[in-house]
Amino acid sequence: MSSNNSSFITVPGFCPDCGSILPLLSESGTVACYTCKREWNSEVFGDMQMTHTLSFNTKHTYAYIKKDEDSDDDADGPIVERQCPQCRNDRMSYATLQLRSADEGQTVFYTCTKCKFKETENS
Repeated sequence: MSSNNSSFITVPGFCPDCGSILPLLSESGTVACYTCKREWNSEVFGDMQMTHTLSFNTKHTYAYIKKDEDSDDDADGPIVERQCPQCRNDRMSYATLQLRSADEGQTVFYTCTKCKFKETENS
């Protein structure tokens, strides 16, 4: 394990021998560089500190919201302004897939947000 015997000076958290970023300390208090495999003690991190904050949801995070009949909450994807040929609703959700060969366009699947009518379009 090395301490002051390095090739060049780097900022804390980087290997003083090869310059690679160092992983976290092991339970033994040492760190081995991923690149050059040289081991360093905790002094290689200088006065760096790490903090972690856990945020918990409050009981009000998951409030029940009553759905309207015209709501788009159960849409099958992003919503666009496109008229449904069946019920004339002006909003449809869509999803895309590459069903044909790579040099051809993708297939767009539209779903009416009101009556759930489905149609496809090759773009």
